[in-house]
Amino acid sequence: MTSVSPLKPWTEWTVAITGMNARPENPGPGIAVARCIREAAGFNGQIVGLGYDALDAGLHHREFCDRGYLMGFPSEGQEIFAHRLIEIIEEARIDAIIPCLDSELLIFANLADELARRGIRTMVPNRVQLRARDKDRLPELCASIGMATPDCHRATEASFFDRCEDHGLTYPLVVKGVFYDAHIVHDAAQAKRSFEMLAANWGYPVLVQPFVQGQEFNLTAIGDGAGGMVGAVSMRKRAVTDKGKAWAGITILDPGLEEAATRLIAQLKWRGPLEIETLRAEDGTLYLIEINPRFPAWTYLTTGVGRNLPVLLLQLLSGVPPMTLPPQRAGALFIRHAQELVIGIDDLAAISTTGATQLGDQTARLRRLQAT
Repeated sequence: MTSVSPLKPWTEWTVAITGMNARPENPGPGIAVARCIREAAGFNGQIVGLGYDALDAGLHHREFCDRGYLMGFPSEGQEIFAHRLIEIIEEARIDAIIPCLDSELLIFANLADELARRGIRTMVPNRVQLRARDKDRLPELCASIGMATPDCHRATEASFFDRCEDHGLTYPLVVKGVFYDAHIVHDAAQAKRSFEMLAANWGYPVLVQPFVQGQEFNLTAIGDGAGGMVGAVSMRKRAVTDKGKAWAGITILDPGLEEAATRLIAQLKWRGPLEIETLRAEDGTLYLIEINPRFPAWTYLTTGVGRNLPVLLLQLLSGVPPMTLPPQRAGALFIRHAQELVIGIDDLAAISTTGATQLGDQTARLRRLQAT
């Protein structure tokens, strides 16, 4: 059983981070979180990437991750997931874990006590908090704090879209997967295709909402578990991918958004990172669209305003007074870009066969590869 010495500072921890994929249309947050920690002044620890595909770029990115491991899929069940996680914890001597994917959070919530007994630090919401922020529960949550959100309907069969008017719905509509992904649809045929795709990828129910025209504003922060919000950073999307994910964004000052986020976190007594997705309609109404229970893929933007949230999370987990944060600042812009990462075939073979990347200096191996 591993343990974390109370005298070991967070700057020397081995930190495991999930969500290491880099798909351009929907990247995981893991690489951004690792980048925030790696670039933190004084951090001399190790970063371990946890992924689900041998081609997850973050597993091989030695600039940000010292080693990568393949995990068991959450869909395979908690027992298989936990068995593999404990194997990695013991081999890599993990001190803290930062989960970065929605589909993992329920299992990490269930394992929180077991991980704590092993000396592994996490800061994740509990089962009740996770259920309260589920997409189909948002109307109930928003009613409790006086915030607007689009109506949400649960669909379990494609024929739902033949009788939308029975539910007070008219096209266009937004059709959402229970975990990820959302499509704007304009007729029943298009809605049915989206329904089948989302159900196949994420299971049932598929969620259906009226489409609201407006601008998208997101906020990321950390909930302290007692109702307080720490380190909030807000941004407006300037460009999006086909899946609606931010490709460019700019930090903003929006007192209405921050006040709404404060009420949400207080109501939920949220513990750990989160992202609040909102839409401000043309009449000025702020609608809550989603609450994501982890850091967003645009987390690195928080470093641009001096509010490095992954580092703040480690400081909170360590029990030492966290860094003093400057006020939120508007005008910091991020622009995402794709980048080729060159690795040797032996690196891919290693993780495909053993479930872990090779140890050693990747730069030296690349130089040998280029010399042949």
